[in-house]
Amino acid sequence: MVTSPTPLRVRHVNLAKGFRGGERQTVLLIRALAAHGVSQSLVCRHDSPLPAALAGVDVAIVAADHQLAGHFRGGHADLVHAHEAKAVHWAYLHHRLRGVPYILTRRVPQPVKDKPFNRLTYRSAASTVAISRVIEQHLDALGWCPVTRIPSALSHLPSDPQQVEALRQRFAGRRVVGHIGALVDRHKGQRLLIDAARRLRESHPELLFVCLGQGEDDVALRQESADLENLVWEGFRSNVGDYLEAMDLFAFPSRNEGLGSTLLDVMDHDVPIVATDVDGIPDIVVHEQSGLLVPANDAVALTQGIVALLDDPERCRRLVAGARQRLAAFTPAVMAERYLALYRRLLAHR
Repeated sequence: MVTSPTPLRVRHVNLAKGFRGGERQTVLLIRALAAHGVSQSLVCRHDSPLPAALAGVDVAIVAADHQLAGHFRGGHADLVHAHEAKAVHWAYLHHRLRGVPYILTRRVPQPVKDKPFNRLTYRSAASTVAISRVIEQHLDALGWCPVTRIPSALSHLPSDPQQVEALRQRFAGRRVVGHIGALVDRHKGQRLLIDAARRLRESHPELLFVCLGQGEDDVALRQESADLENLVWEGFRSNVGDYLEAMDLFAFPSRNEGLGSTLLDVMDHDVPIVATDVDGIPDIVVHEQSGLLVPANDAVALTQGIVALLDDPERCRRLVAGARQRLAAFTPAVMAERYLALYRRLLAHR
């Protein structure tokens, strides 16, 4: 009698309170790994939005509101995958308590601070994963543990033709410069968009800047742009795909960015991109091939880039075509296959 091999058991950990890029990537990976028959569990806060986002996926949920909880629930795992900073601490403690190896995914471009506990948790990991070249370089320079680069994936955001048409009717007669991102200027640079809108309101009155997202700078940004009739703050929207279909151009003036996976969804909806040449963004946007890159923290360059693309439809079509070609390397299926290969390689060498 031939018995089926025991499926690989992976425990994902994400203790974030909200739902941002890292949480979206956690969901995409779990969904894609399910297609490979991986037995999965997820450690998350009791009020986490992750379980709802994973509806219909066979994944066991272990509630843990802090790093000390959940270590003796949910059965045994072969490997723990930590998806954010608090999760790294949970994974290290689980390793000490139950001997389970762990990997961690590093998503932010800032170098890891050289502190004793950081050295301990990274050196104890079986591997780290960098989502971009700049993060990989930081981790390699530390030399604390092996590093593998696995980029984030696009989400295949759906769109509803009726909702798209409603947005196009609402924005009729305007050319929409879109932006999506947490309203945290020190990270996403929305004040540069305000500056660009102010520079262009007289010379290009047909332009309308439409910004989606919420965050700590929400009130301040609205107050600072209250005099601008060519900029609207939409707040959080779940139907991002509908908005992407209504955009003529996407502006992404981040001041720092681990990778900028939102750009993959923009490319998936065939919207030309102007983005800053910073951190992991050039891993996605290759200048003059899949988008236009401008210097970071430079509102004049951002403004010029927006105008240059909107005034050159053929250039936009070429960049959109180039972006479409690059997407094959950034699908959830490719990301899952690379993680699965890493999991198996690490466990084979135990």
